[in-house]
Amino acid sequence: MHRFPSIEWAEALRIALNNSRAYREAGRAWTFGSVAMIVLSDPDRGLERDAGIVLHVHRGECRSARFVEGDSDPKDAEFVIVGSYARWRAVIEGRLDPIKGMMEGKLRLTRGHLPTIIRFVEPSRLVVVSASKVPTRFTD
Repeated sequence: MHRFPSIEWAEALRIALNNSRAYREAGRAWTFGSVAMIVLSDPDRGLERDAGIVLHVHRGECRSARFVEGDSDPKDAEFVIVGSYARWRAVIEGRLDPIKGMMEGKLRLTRGHLPTIIRFVEPSRLVVVSASKVPTRFTD
């Protein structure tokens, strides 16, 4: 089990994405840069500072998945999606679609072009499918 979010969880997600033939196919057209998934600090859940994962995805491959802590705006990410721990848990567990979450204001796109993200609904869904396969230990 990997604690979410953590270095180990980020690496497990990278491996899960790269093992997904469906993601490789659906994400083939993605050439728009890295995507950061930022979890806002939540001391009640043991998250003293903002933290998250920066996925360097390109043409259906996850080239790297970097854990960040204390940074809600990683400069190397072209797209930054921010949400509470509870919202990201709902995404990982498949209870919240990230695109729908952004449209409903449950997640915020703080950097990047929303119409570009919307065009890639299927790869986004497959990132969630891959994340749901990572053995995850949540702090709550």
